Formats: sequence, structure tokens, C-alpha cells
Amino acid sequence: MTIDIIDLTAPEYSSLSPVQLAMVRSAQGKKDAILAKAETKKEGLFRKMIANGTARSTALSNAQDEIAAKAESDVEVVKADLLYQLAYESWNWEGDENGPYRYPENPNYNLSPSQRFLEVRNYYMSVTSDPNARLAAYSKDTLAKSYLGEFYVTLYDLLASYCK
Repeated sequence: MTIDIIDLTAPEYSSLSPVQLAMVRSAQGKKDAILAKAETKKEGLFRKMIANGTARSTALSNAQDEIAAKAESDVEVVKADLLYQLAYESWNWEGDENGPYRYPENPNYNLSPSQRFLEVRNYYMSVTSDPNARLAAYSKDTLAKSYLGEFYVTLYDLLASYCK
């Protein structure tokens, strides 16, 4: 896949995180699909006008120009969205005025609910290897209830499944 949705130098491209690379590849796929669809429309229009004997008229070139302009507009929307996503993803989410993000000392509320779930799960899995002590500590964690929301019970069930 040739990446041409945005202009990046080799060092800029190599400094992208895996998430950002996935965003770029996804946007490139959308761009390629938009351009392929536009070319298919142009070819279909050309065949239709040949069948009607009007392929040499200015209507064909005008219609093809309109299709190309629409496709270019759609590509610009995808590009703008990609640039926004890359800018948002590159923000420094490593901490705030309270120090670096770390559960439970300074939880990161910018994470999605599933990412919060993983953060809390990893914390409890690293605290102790005793599954019963892990479950007891988690059941007393009042921060986890508000931090995880609906995922609190899911994590409780997961931790309970490790107990014998």
C-alpha cells in the first residue's frame, strides 16, 4: 500500500505510534476506495454515453469533472479527519498536575472505558499473585466502582473466576 493521504518524511513516519500507523493505513484505504469508486462511476458514464453516441460532447467531460471534484472533496474530509486524529493521539497523556497517570494514585480519566478496565485489571494482577487477596482488595476499592462504571462487575467476575 502506497501511503499518500498525508505527506510524511521517513523520520516522521517512523516516529508514529502503532495506533497512529493504523489510523494512517485506515485513512489511506478509505481514500483508495473513494478514488476507485469515482473511477468506476466515470467509466460507467463513459460507456453509457458511447452507447448513446454522445461520448464526444462536453457533457461527458463536465460530468467526469464533477465526479472527480466530489471524490477530491471526500478525500479532503478523510484527510482532515486523519490529521485531527493524529493530533489528538499525539497529545501527551502521560500525566497532569498531580503527576504521572497511574492507577489508583492518579487515574487517567481520558481513557476509554475498555482501556480503564485493562488498566485496573493490570494493576490488580500485578499487586499480588494470590487470587483471593486480589479479589478481596478489589471488592474494597471504592475508586474502581466510579472509575470503571459498568465494567466494575465485569472485572469483579473475572477476578472471581481466578479464585478456587
